[in-house]
Amino acid sequence: MNITELLVDLHLRENEATARTDELRHQISHCTAALTETEARLADLATTRKVITELAPTGTEPDPPESSTAYQTIVDAFNQHPDQAFRARDLHELLDMPTDEASVNITRSRLGRLTRQGFLTQPGRGRYQKRT
Repeated sequence: MNITELLVDLHLRENEATARTDELRHQISHCTAALTETEARLADLATTRKVITELAPTGTEPDPPESSTAYQTIVDAFNQHPDQAFRARDLHELLDMPTDEASVNITRSRLGRLTRQGFLTQPGRGRYQKRT
């Protein structure tokens, strides 16, 4: 291969890379727009849920967020002890669940979700209690 053929080959590869770069930039632009739209929709849904929760008649308990056994077990524990605040590790001990750090962190995540959904309150850092 001589220098001229090498330069032509490099020019062709450069053109291909430029075309691929433009294609990827277009895809990123499209994904960014879709992400922005979805995030706005998510914010609207969260606001709607919050407003409906605030407007719901008192004395009515919202349905649990999932019928999952883990969530139901947690909600049941808070229903049995409505005035008591729990830490995630205390809840594990009460329910005879594993107390390794990974399991407790999963429960912390679930407690945070139940708090955001309005089933629990957080009277102190790391403490959760049934919303009354």
